[in-house]
Amino acid sequence: MITLEKAKLNDIPAMQTLVVSEVKEGIILDRTEDEIATNIRSYVLAKINHKIVGYAALHIHSKRVAEIRSLIVDTEYRGKKIGQNMVEFLLDEAKSLEVKEDILVLTYLPQFFEKLGFKEINKENIPEHKIWADCIKCIHFPICNEVALVYKIV
Repeated sequence: MITLEKAKLNDIPAMQTLVVSEVKEGIILDRTEDEIATNIRSYVLAKINHKIVGYAALHIHSKRVAEIRSLIVDTEYRGKKIGQNMVEFLLDEAKSLEVKEDILVLTYLPQFFEKLGFKEINKENIPEHKIWADCIKCIHFPICNEVALVYKIV
């Protein structure tokens, strides 16, 4: 049975282990232990029998815009709606925090997010501080093949 729960500081080593191959490929940004610790309240974990099999984060950019980022599901557990469950959890959290307009995502898998109600946007529409805070750290910067999408809060 899959459970979703907020991350704790002791979860950081397992979280970092889960993303090693995706970080090497440039699919997920490398985040230091301190960066994760600073944002630990943003993360939701998917667990099966107390083992972390996935996680994602809701990062608040402003009262109007938040971002779902660092979405990962262990390859062994993909195709079981774990990613979908985490995204829905974070969308509900954004609504409960009263994010006013958009939930942003940058992804190599736009179809996954489109099935959940996200719509593609031009990357020039994403907050500039996102690019200078995160994108500049990417091994693919400045040539980015990720697709930007938003979910409109109704």
